[in-house]
Amino acid sequence: MSVQQRKERERADRERLIVTTARELAEQQGWDAVTTRRLAERIEYSQPVLYSHFRGKREIIGAVALQGASEMAAALRAATSATDDPRDRVAALARTYLDFAERNPAVYDAMFQLDGGLAFAHEDTPEPLKDAFAALLESLGAVAGDGVHPGLFTETFWASLHGLATLTRAGRLPAEHTEWRVELLVDRLAVA
Repeated sequence: MSVQQRKERERADRERLIVTTARELAEQQGWDAVTTRRLAERIEYSQPVLYSHFRGKREIIGAVALQGASEMAAALRAATSATDDPRDRVAALARTYLDFAERNPAVYDAMFQLDGGLAFAHEDTPEPLKDAFAALLESLGAVAGDGVHPGLFTETFWASLHGLATLTRAGRLPAEHTEWRVELLVDRLAVA
């Protein structure tokens, strides 16, 4: 291995460590606790080393969001591949989405609530975000209904899931009724 390859590998390892540590700290104590000073202490590198990877917290949030989008896409595809029935696929997708949001609140916030400097729904949208949307579209497009644009249907269904996730987490909706809400959403929207 050349010196350059070793340096690139070490840089990538450091970057993963920063993102993993930020994610862990945010999940434990919230995003307000994630500062470059605290991250530097936890990973045992100086703050300038952090700044050589990320210009600040916003970019770190963006990196966590991209990692989360990749994980969510994989989870959605795994859940929906278990059945060929379109309605069952949509129900599995909805449950998996809500479960991901509940189990990873800081990552979910990085993806959809906080400013990570990422463009959504643009040509320059990062690939992991496009792929997460594609994972939704793969199952939802099939049940959009005649004359309904699959992308717009997917956006509407996604917005519904996001609303359920955030309102439940905030205590505005009782968590014990989540399954009923999923069934209602699937039965009313996934009609094809």
